[in-house]
Amino acid sequence: MQTPVSTQDKKSFIQWFLNHYQLKKRESVWILNYLVNHNELLVNVHFVREAKFCPRGIIMTSHCSLETPFRFYKNQLVTTDAEKSFHDIRLNHDEPLYLQLNFKKSYQNSFYATVLEENPYLPDEYFITKKDQEIAEQLLESSLYEFKKKALLSEIDCALDQRDQAEFSKLVEQLLKLESNKSTQPKLLKQ
Repeated sequence: MQTPVSTQDKKSFIQWFLNHYQLKKRESVWILNYLVNHNELLVNVHFVREAKFCPRGIIMTSHCSLETPFRFYKNQLVTTDAEKSFHDIRLNHDEPLYLQLNFKKSYQNSFYATVLEENPYLPDEYFITKKDQEIAEQLLESSLYEFKKKALLSEIDCALDQRDQAEFSKLVEQLLKLESNKSTQPKLLKQ
């Protein structure tokens, strides 16, 4: 079972995303800012792939991606009207909301990978083969490893700059543990 993503992680990711990408619809920015400022809503927000399969999902796209700018799915209905979706979010803040963000190289983005959750509504036949799913999981693990390693190295640099021996030692130990765990995982399959 997947560990739930914290509200703070979701908030940090959305803020990072808004600072790095420009969305095709300005209303998408409003919705994301609204979510960031309402923790009770963020609890029910789940970042997923293929939100179109979810009972209540939103797809938002940045300018660097070719996908449709905006789609809101509610049960069997689909709309491109962002204001209707905003109204629905405000009225139904206790319902789960599945959010898909389309942006350049999103599948390779380690920050996005940290907030992505498994989509419980994907049809069984969605993944073509077990091997494809294993490759995707290994790629996700690799991306998470790289993200965590980069963050630890940055924190180690800060500890060195501040001449904090205790913090430095603690972070180096965490880095060694991370690298040790990585070496025991299977390597990414070659095509």
